Amino acid sequence: MAEPLFSVRGLKVALPDMTRKPLIGRAPLAEILKGLDFDLPKGSVTGIVGESGSGKSTLGRALVRLLEPSAGSISFERLDITHLPEAELRPLRRDLQMIFQDPMSSLNPRRTIASIIAAPLKQNGLGDNLRDRVAEALQRVGLPQSFAGRYRHELSGGGGGGGAPKFVLADEIVSGLDVSTQAQILTLLEKLAEEMGLTVAFISHDLSVIRRLCRQVIVMREGRIVEASATDALFENPRQTYTRDLIAAIPLPEIDDGWLDIPSAAKAPT
Repeated sequence: MAEPLFSVRGLKVALPDMTRKPLIGRAPLAEILKGLDFDLPKGSVTGIVGESGSGKSTLGRALVRLLEPSAGSISFERLDITHLPEAELRPLRRDLQMIFQDPMSSLNPRRTIASIIAAPLKQNGLGDNLRDRVAEALQRVGLPQSFAGRYRHELSGGGGGGGAPKFVLADEIVSGLDVSTQAQILTLLEKLAEEMGLTVAFISHDLSVIRRLCRQVIVMREGRIVEASATDALFENPRQTYTRDLIAAIPLPEIDDGWLDIPSAAKAPT
């Protein structure tokens, strides 16, 4: 097992429960994550799966410290970042990146793709040779140079980044995409992870996507980890009933017998 990039112990996160907020005063806290223990090995792609409300997105945001834990600890490369103030987190931001699901809501509609890519490069002290860096970023994600001058509404989906982070959080990035586009995005992410040595946490409710991409899987339910193992082992021998139910829910195509047979009329003459 590779050295962990993240080590998480006893992680709890509590957030305001707005459904119980009184007319006057603060909303009471609801515990979303309830004591999680796991490691994310360096260079691995780990799937985090569970039904809606399982806490998987909250976990992802806690890892990159968009949320602060209420208990437990998060270590990144042996550095305790659990309660690190933003000023001390800022130098780590280039290494802790997120891929957003919806570019329509996460990209500025008034800025070109080149300026969007360039902004985090400049913020992270990588402003030299910006034109070349933007061109390299576009090339990495398989986009032509002409895309540099386009705006968000001229893109069909997906995303890319210009830096070289150590960790990428991908939260439901292929949800709602057609199967062909899903395959392109997954293939691209797999390629980038291998070429750049990325550690990736891939959050999804779809185990078929997790099986395609990830080396190991964390299964969550109601804020707890119910099962965690290598992907092959999880699918071949799930230990928990909940995991078996999730796997059983994967839609499989109905294939007719002999679907590979070519009708005689369509066969080429010999």
